[in-house]
Amino acid sequence: MEMLQGMTNIEVAAILYEVADLLEIKGVGFKPQAYRRAAQAIETLPEDIADVAREERLDEIPGVGKGIAGRVREIVETGNLAYLESLRDELPEGVQELTRIEGIGPKKAITLSRELGIRSIDDLEAKALAGRIRDLPGFGEKTEQNILAGIRMSRTAKERHLLGYILPVAREIEKRLGSLASVRRVSLAGSIRRRKETIGDVDILAASTRPEEVMEVFATLPGVSRVLARGTTKTSVVLATGVQVDLRVVEDEHFGAALQYFTGSKEHNIALRKLAIARNWRLNEYGLVDLASGRVVAGEDEAGVYRALALPWIEPELREDRGEIEAARAGNLPDLVEYGSIKGDLHVHTHWSEGAHSIEEMTAAAQALGYEYIAICDHAETLHIARGLSPERLVDQVREIERINRAADGGVTLLSGTECNIGMDGRIDLPDSILADLDVVVASVHSGFKQPEREMTQRIITAMHNDHVDIIGHPTGRILLSREPYRIDLAAVFDVAAALGVAMEINAFPARLDLSDVNCLSAREANVRFSLGSDAHNRENLRYMEFGVATARRGWLSANDIANTRSLEGLRRILRS
Repeated sequence: MEMLQGMTNIEVAAILYEVADLLEIKGVGFKPQAYRRAAQAIETLPEDIADVAREERLDEIPGVGKGIAGRVREIVETGNLAYLESLRDELPEGVQELTRIEGIGPKKAITLSRELGIRSIDDLEAKALAGRIRDLPGFGEKTEQNILAGIRMSRTAKERHLLGYILPVAREIEKRLGSLASVRRVSLAGSIRRRKETIGDVDILAASTRPEEVMEVFATLPGVSRVLARGTTKTSVVLATGVQVDLRVVEDEHFGAALQYFTGSKEHNIALRKLAIARNWRLNEYGLVDLASGRVVAGEDEAGVYRALALPWIEPELREDRGEIEAARAGNLPDLVEYGSIKGDLHVHTHWSEGAHSIEEMTAAAQALGYEYIAICDHAETLHIARGLSPERLVDQVREIERINRAADGGVTLLSGTECNIGMDGRIDLPDSILADLDVVVASVHSGFKQPEREMTQRIITAMHNDHVDIIGHPTGRILLSREPYRIDLAAVFDVAAALGVAMEINAFPARLDLSDVNCLSAREANVRFSLGSDAHNRENLRYMEFGVATARRGWLSANDIANTRSLEGLRRILRS
């Protein structure tokens, strides 16, 4: 079997996602979800999909049945999928593109195409600005304005990439460059080092005495689709995924100053330069220099730059000019939660609902990560699209969890739980008699995102007053680069959460990272307790916890702020305490 060079897991998954989207537009039942599950499994697969196909192990991937395995094999071998082309041909031109705008579902997209001849986003924007859409049946002026807002978000999304999907790629490049004998030091820089939730491009910094050699290796790495610019100190490439990566090579003696400078943020760097100017020093990517004597004060290592400015080390995640310099000068920097501090995952799905793996398989994956416990929080039944559990099935699952715990010889303890739904009136979609028997109850909003702010705020507060609710899941409902947060008075929510002892979740799934870092900072000031959950839908997703920790660090959180940095015994003591 001849495999096409360069077909990555992400590229294969992207084709399957498009198939799912087109099937959904056509109104086909069940199949869209099957293709999405397969795409997600391939996207997070720790092995190269081409190797799996070559070894004829595609049917071993969870969610990849015989039919989809054949499609994947075709993609890997040819780089295309005939089935996808046929689906594209069946739909009016531009319909698929229109559905990528928030608020435009398949029916609306087809109406816009047929009634107004809209074939592109530019077309859509022009018609909306001209007031042509509001008069269509089922639209109106408000829908027209929402479409314009969705267009603005869509254009931003094209320029940004999710941290969780880009960081593994960036790390692989960093690793390859670091293996070169001529490279003394190498590090990620820019926003990806600060762990921002979305990334514009990837910055990498290397110290080498042979920059030409480093640039040659970099420009010819697997996955590079084109070279934008190539020089002796900087080379820019675009990966097949569309991500731009910039490599700078500096002399070793300047590496620390350059790393500080290119990590940023711009605002943080300006604040540091003001401190330097006050001493009659100059700070740039080449070092910290005394202007009176010309002496290089610091520059070889990054920590030395901060020390010279009478500052302790400031973690990259904090460098956003949100008070970190003032806190550093006062000796009040937070003791940030460490990436290895999480003792367990408080939001895990299994194949009992829409997950890809069994409870046992998720448990084994959690044990490999060194966890002490995980909470099985499958969806409740009102979330039909996720095959949510009825009260009767949830009782069966609790019994299964108890059986597995009894049979286990140490290792990971399973906590029985649910991700139940918060109704429009704030009521939970499971009876109290069921909730009372669970270890962890996560309550989340999964519908009715357009509620007015006052009603949404009261909705969440009402849910928190249920004595059995421990955690509010993904509290603002946002999907990064796709869906804006719903309107909610978070200050009011945080006050009630702190008073009741309900934790706010930092959902670590790369497309959510909800609460955001800024909201974490506000909640921290209100003395809110937090929980971290991967929202894992397969065993590889458990590794997403890292991105939740990154968000917590950017939100100035310490280990003590987060429930699941505690041992199982400690966690049980504080749940809804």
